[in-house]
Amino acid sequence: MAVELDVFVGNTTIMDEEVYQLWLDGYTVNDAVKVRMEGGVMEECEASADVLLSDTMDQYRTFQMCERLLHSPSKLANQLLFQIPPNRQAMLIERYYAFDDAFVREVLGKKLSKGTKKDLDDIGAKTGVTLKSCRRQFDNFKRVFKVVEELKGPLVENIPPIMRLLLISGIMLPLFFFANHRFETGKRKLQYLTFQDFAFCAGQLISNWTVGAVDNMVEDMDVDLDKEFLQELKELKVLITDKDLLDQHKSLVCTALRGKTKAFNEMEANFKNLSRGLVNIAAKLTNTKDVRDFFIDLVEKFIEPCRSDRWTAADMRLYLTHYNNSAHILDTFKHQAVWDRYMVVIKSCIFKMYHD
Repeated sequence: MAVELDVFVGNTTIMDEEVYQLWLDGYTVNDAVKVRMEGGVMEECEASADVLLSDTMDQYRTFQMCERLLHSPSKLANQLLFQIPPNRQAMLIERYYAFDDAFVREVLGKKLSKGTKKDLDDIGAKTGVTLKSCRRQFDNFKRVFKVVEELKGPLVENIPPIMRLLLISGIMLPLFFFANHRFETGKRKLQYLTFQDFAFCAGQLISNWTVGAVDNMVEDMDVDLDKEFLQELKELKVLITDKDLLDQHKSLVCTALRGKTKAFNEMEANFKNLSRGLVNIAAKLTNTKDVRDFFIDLVEKFIEPCRSDRWTAADMRLYLTHYNNSAHILDTFKHQAVWDRYMVVIKSCIFKMYHD
């Protein structure tokens, strides 16, 4: 009996995005097959379990062979072994270098060392991210960080195009910034903060306090904090060391707040302590350890006292707005530019970190 058989020959590498994601997430072949079956792919494609297993194994082998190219993304476009359309190449790279927020939150601010890599088992157990995925993300972070660290000039301008895409994705740049300055993020008092909270604050710091924020011609990474600005912050101490200035500032703020919030009495009673807390944070930022403790200090010296007095987020916003604006009315206060550059970050970070 004659048998008709349709044959199609092509050289484009077939890659299923769902299977690729399962591979990236660290699923074994058998687990991936189970997920695909539960998703109804057998009914959709009218395939048997054996065919599905064979297809999954074949795609896993392809991804494993591509992995070495993904370690150096520019090589993917120039190799001849796999015929992959440009849009597919972009997808492979983007997903390979993607990060889980839960994983990133655990490694944020940690040193990229063998010691941290040994902790990946615990991080995986805590976050629910597979060990294989944790290792991929950690190695990718180190790989990209090494590329960026060796560059000169403005960070986002000079990195290779694909790395630039990764940076502006919203995850890489905060990671670099936190790794560069080793900010403390693991203390118990900071556990309520998410990666997105820290990423937002990192963006504020980068946009306002770094060398690149004021000079895009610098010859080093523009995520380094501006040391000249940090030195100038010491001048703000006059707001708390000059008794007349402190009293004037308090009077202006309290006059503006009176009758506008139920927390007024607490605001008036704690004004000097809160002001000392904020100004002392500024004055100590020339010290590397105090830079690392920046978020701890914001919580301990400002957020916790306000929270214990039951301030709402609206109270916090009202207070900081008048606290900041009133400094502009003080005739003998001569450091307005430094004050504004400092307070724009402080206000934004506290607003983000204050969960009432």
